[in-house]
This record gives sequence, structure tokens and C-alpha cells, in this order.
Amino acid sequence: MVIVGGGMAGLSAALVLGRARRTVAVVDAGRPRNRYAAHAHGFPTRDGARPGELLEAIRAEVRGYGVELIEGTAAGVADGLRVELADGRGLRARHLILACGLQDVLPDLAGAAECWGRGLFQCPYCHGWEVRDRRLGVLGTSEASVEQALLVRQWSGQVTFFPDTQAVPAAADAARLRARGIRTVPGKVQRLVTGGSGLSGVEVDGAGVVPCDALFLEPGSTVSGDVTAGLDCTCAEDGCLTTDALGRTSVERVWAVGNAADPAAQLVSAAGDAYRLAVSVNAELVREDVDAALRRMPPDHLGQGLEPAAGRGPAGSPS
Repeated sequence: MVIVGGGMAGLSAALVLGRARRTVAVVDAGRPRNRYAAHAHGFPTRDGARPGELLEAIRAEVRGYGVELIEGTAAGVADGLRVELADGRGLRARHLILACGLQDVLPDLAGAAECWGRGLFQCPYCHGWEVRDRRLGVLGTSEASVEQALLVRQWSGQVTFFPDTQAVPAAADAARLRARGIRTVPGKVQRLVTGGSGLSGVEVDGAGVVPCDALFLEPGSTVSGDVTAGLDCTCAEDGCLTTDALGRTSVERVWAVGNAADPAAQLVSAAGDAYRLAVSVNAELVREDVDAALRRMPPDHLGQGLEPAAGRGPAGSPS
């Protein structure tokens, strides 16, 4: 069993499969999606932990069950389910779990890369508490940005919506924003202004620099194309891999979990989804093991060992 991705989803699946006494290798490129965040939030008993610290604790746990952790980058899948690593190594898998997550794609905006995780955020559930009651903003990057602005208002009474290149909100949405006390500043955003430790303002055409301590947006995203390109898995419009209810992709014996399949998956949900997927994968492996054992069994042994039911002759025969 090979798992591509050593984040929360990949390691959670590895933990379950390792405890099920499966041979598991996890390929980890060391670039988790939340590596820019100072702390992880919303994970019971670990709220506020550093993302790297949290993953290292799980790595120690999975090693205890014989899981092999491989530092490297999966460069593709060839010849069935042989995972090719960038350094030339190869790993053969009976089943492949893609837990490679996704990478956020920020708008082409001066200051965005510098502020990402330090004043520029996506999820208010992850970061809203830390910037509560401060001057917050929401950058219009999609049709859902108005809804995001209304959500961010939960954490502060000082919220500004910057439509940027999106259309100015229609009358109904504009009324909703005003009803919640959210200011709208139209015009193209030129840059994010950095302060001592992060964001300090948003520069807008025609409005100058609008003070802002934290800005939220919906970034674009992409799943690792190096691994998925050779598999020809079906993808959704958002670029994530499509799966059935159990986590199977459109390619036989290939599964996906975490942000690779759901861009909205947080740490807790990714861990839970990975647990359920690992149970399904192991059930499939058990079925394959039984089928293989049956094929190895001589035909004259297939019916042996069955106890006849009371009052009946040999199994399958009338008494």
C-alpha cells in the first residue's frame, strides 16, 4: 500500500492501515497546505499547535506500527501502480491512496505572497479568533466572496468588502452587506501594504490605502498534477479528484482523500474521512486476499472443512 502525501489525511490513513497490519509506505514531499500558518486550530486537544509539531507527533505514532515514511516527491505513476519518485526510486502498490492535498493559488497581487498566513487568510474558522474585533477585509475573488464577507462579520464589527475585479455587488447583496454594517470599497486593488508583522492596509484605485489588519479571500487551488496526470483520474471543476462515497477515484485501485478530493476539508474532517477510507481500503484488500487464496486452493479442497447442518447431509446435499 502506497500513500502519496504525509499530511493529516495521509498519516491518518497510514495509522489505520498500519494497525491493520498492512505494509504501508507514505511518500511525503514536506509541503503541507497549512505550512504557512503559524498555528493549527479547531483540532480538539491540539488547538493552537504548530502544524509541523502536530504532524511530527503523528509520524511518531505511525512508525510504531511499521509504516515506512519516505521523504521524496512522487513524480508520476507508471506501469500499473508503480509510483515513480523524483530521485529515481520506484514503489509498487496494490492500492494507491492520493492524499497529496492541494496547493493554494494566490491572485497576482503585490504583497499577497508575503502576507499569506501573516495577515492574508482563507478560513475565518481557522484564523478569525486571532484577529477578532480588528479591522478585517474580504477580497472579491469569486461569486462566493459576498457570502465570505457576511461570514467574516461574525468576528468583527469592522469589516470592509473589496470587490476588486469582481462586479460591484447587485442591489440585493449590497443591501445584505449594509444591513450587517459591512463597508464596500469598489475599485481595483493595487497591492497589499505590509506593516511590522504582517498586513496593515489595502491600496485601492480611487480610494488610496484602506487600513486593514487582516484580509480574507478564496484562493484558487491545484492538486499535484505530476501524480494525477499519469493516472487519468476524473476531476471536478475545482481541480480536485472526484470520488465515490468510499473514496474511490475513477481509476481502479486508486483512492483519494483530504484536500485532494475536498478543498474544504479541515484537519478534523480530513482525519475522519481518512479513517473511513482506510477501513474501506482494508476491506477491499481482505476481499482480494480471500480471492487469491481461493485461486491457490486445489479444486478438491474447496468443499472440505464445512460442517454439515443438523439433520442434513454434507453441505449442499439433501439429507
